[in-house]
Amino acid sequence: MQDPSRVCDLHHSSRPFIENFYSRPKSLSPKMMNADMDAADAENQAELKEKTGLINQVLELQYTPEDLSARVDAVKEENLKLKSENQVLGQYIENLMSASSVFQTTDTKSQRT
Repeated sequence: MQDPSRVCDLHHSSRPFIENFYSRPKSLSPKMMNADMDAADAENQAELKEKTGLINQVLELQYTPEDLSARVDAVKEENLKLKSENQVLGQYIENLMSASSVFQTTDTKSQRT
């Protein structure tokens, strides 16, 4: 049988080892954990904000060509409509001019003789 004082010595001599083995590293203390978590949250929020901004820019740039294309189509339609109206007005003016004696060409030789 072992000497009871010797068992007690073994127990006390192994205690610092066990405490060191199971103790938390200083980096995981509650204050440090909270600070690390806060830093990680801030980093995640900044990353999320950046991603959201990039997504919004992509969506804006995606719709910009569509908007420009729609605008070009609308301008083309308006241009065709105005050309057609100009042709109608030009024909109308020609008809008025031909019907009016003010715009008739005169033969100056026949009037002199």
